[in-house]
Amino acid sequence: MARRAAIRDMVLLALFVAILLLMTFTPIGLIDLPLIKATILHVPVIIGAILMGPKKGAFLGAVFGIASLIKNTMIPSALSFAFSPFIPVPGTDSGSVWAVVISIIPRMLIGPAAWLIYKGIEKITSSKIGFRAVGSVIAGAFGAIVNTALVMGLIYFVFKDAYAAMNGIPVDAVLAAILGIVAANGIPEAIAAAVLVPIIVLPLQKFLKQY
Repeated sequence: MARRAAIRDMVLLALFVAILLLMTFTPIGLIDLPLIKATILHVPVIIGAILMGPKKGAFLGAVFGIASLIKNTMIPSALSFAFSPFIPVPGTDSGSVWAVVISIIPRMLIGPAAWLIYKGIEKITSSKIGFRAVGSVIAGAFGAIVNTALVMGLIYFVFKDAYAAMNGIPVDAVLAAILGIVAANGIPEAIAAAVLVPIIVLPLQKFLKQY
């Protein structure tokens, strides 16, 4: 039985890695909103953590982060210096190793954080489907918030001056700008995760019980 579960998790992990890579390098991982593009790349990480545990969730988060680093190197945008050490920081001729930290570490924490919330709710309530649905909703939203808050928080503390120079704003105005992005991106991303995670997790949990 243990061997069967290990094989199942290995196959499931490979599937989630493939989904993450597909979503990273195609428009599938983005939701077009009137003013912004919200990402849903954290959703497979959260789902994987709920189904397979925090360690595999952290691994999927690392895949998310590394894929993001590669994409920001290959297809740079204005903020890519914060996600790739190969993109020069504004005002300098070189990138920063902090970009590796920002790209990978917050993403590795998404899964474990969502798993802790899910298991905590399960422990104090019940494993019945209604409570599992509630746990999935809250874990999905929390995982999305962890991603946005940690990434943008690190950008503020590490690249505050570069961010100000890039946007042509005073350094004192950077915090307000960052908080605006956290609200504009974080809320739609949290809502998307809160909707998508239970829709996918609950049927998968039922299906995986057979294996």
